[in-house]
Amino acid sequence: MINGAGGGVGTFAVQIARLYGVEVTGVDSAGKLNMMRSIGFGHVINYKQDDFTKSGKSYDLILDVKTNRSIFDYTRAFNRNRIYVSVGGNLDRLLQALFLRPWISVFSKKKIEIIALKPNKDLDYLNELFETGKIKPVIDRHYLRILINCL
Repeated sequence: MINGAGGGVGTFAVQIARLYGVEVTGVDSAGKLNMMRSIGFGHVINYKQDDFTKSGKSYDLILDVKTNRSIFDYTRAFNRNRIYVSVGGNLDRLLQALFLRPWISVFSKKKIEIIALKPNKDLDYLNELFETGKIKPVIDRHYLRILINCL
């Protein structure tokens, strides 16, 4: 499951996951759901209508681009002996996850990871995926047109 799935990280993550046959659920706003389906999300959730942390469903891996909830909310949504990974978001929530993760792992057998992205890491692998057409960038707007309209 990817929270914040309609942005840059989420759109690449789902394409890479699909290469390995993984079924992926994406959470984002209603305006992005059709695009998310078109690039391979098996299930989509409009966060304004449904709270995935209270749905009763659980996931083997949560990739969180937003990190906009309490870490305890997320622990309800992923399976025991599985992983929650944060790659960005609200600093207060990231610090909460960082400090509470050892305790959560001990008492719930759920693993919390916070990833600090390293510039230019794994570019050869990503370049190969681009060149072979296995992944494609998703362009949701043209910034030059927006700039011209603002002038």
